[in-house]
Amino acid sequence: MRVLVVGSGGVGSAFVAIASHREAYDHITVADIDVDKAQAAVETAVDVEGGRIEAAFVDASSEESVADLARRCRADVILNACDPRFNPPIFQGAFAAGCHYVDMAMHMSEPHPTDPYHKTGRRLGDAQFAQHPVWKNRGLMALVGMGVEPGFSDVAARYASDHLFSKIEEIGVRDGADLVVDGYDFAPTFSIWTTIEECLNPPVIYERERGWFTTEPFSEPEVFTFPEGIGPLQCVNVEHEEVILIPRWVDVERVTFKYGLGEDFINVLKTLKKLDLVSTEPVEVRGVKVSPRDVVAAALPDPAELGDKMHGRTCAGTWVKGLDNDGEPREIYVYHVVDNAWSMKEFGHQAVVWQTAVMPAVKKRSN
Repeated sequence: MRVLVVGSGGVGSAFVAIASHREAYDHITVADIDVDKAQAAVETAVDVEGGRIEAAFVDASSEESVADLARRCRADVILNACDPRFNPPIFQGAFAAGCHYVDMAMHMSEPHPTDPYHKTGRRLGDAQFAQHPVWKNRGLMALVGMGVEPGFSDVAARYASDHLFSKIEEIGVRDGADLVVDGYDFAPTFSIWTTIEECLNPPVIYERERGWFTTEPFSEPEVFTFPEGIGPLQCVNVEHEEVILIPRWVDVERVTFKYGLGEDFINVLKTLKKLDLVSTEPVEVRGVKVSPRDVVAAALPDPAELGDKMHGRTCAGTWVKGLDNDGEPREIYVYHVVDNAWSMKEFGHQAVVWQTAVMPAVKKRSN
């Protein structure tokens, strides 16, 4: 299998490190607008035979650039490892080149124009699912939302439905960590651009009788006790793909997604919003136009470079409540925990980006 990885940030580089250990990958091209960054990902990977992994230039904002590179490197599949604002050109570039496609975050949503905190507008991934007929007719697969959350969390929900429950009342994806970053009061361990998007957009909830609807950011706080020593954390509603995906294939009465963000993290996000620093619309500063959100991202440390300063674990999982196969009440939490010390030692990448990258690497290996 020949893979083109578009984006050599934390997740893209971690994917290359994981995939380089797998014989199923005949060739891996990791591409970025910054070729030096892509080359750094190549140099930290395992390439015993030499030449199996290479770096290349790509402009992820250009469908033509993505398609042209995919043809030149004879890619079977494109892995989109960029943040979701680049999804449309990468998605369409894969289609134009006749490649299969995988991403770890779906096309972005748009809030309801008049009632954003009660009604959905364009939901996460709607634009991709609308393309299902044309991809199917061409014999191409687009596997969307196949990271850890979404991805592993959706697989866990389906596993519980198929094997562990006769009836499911509620599914709640719960994400928490006890990670600490030395030397920083505020240092997100994942893309701040994506974090702002999902945390400050109206969260979506699914209920069988109502369908999909929205609520206020950080609503419905609850304390969830995470396993393997992480312990209890307050979790709040956040917009996430699983609430859109799970009800498509699992018979369930209610679906939510909640993050254990912590009060300090939430307060920072609220302050950024109050100052309008989360906007993606460019403003002019001394003759230069720049997006406030891009300024915030540039001012913060690169999550991919925080690994040696991080301590602790991160947990992704799916909580399921209902009746077991004997008709008795049951609750379980199907989860995946990664210790940062382990992921750094074994792969040289911090826990959060490694956990996101491992699912597509494993999925491709199984094909």
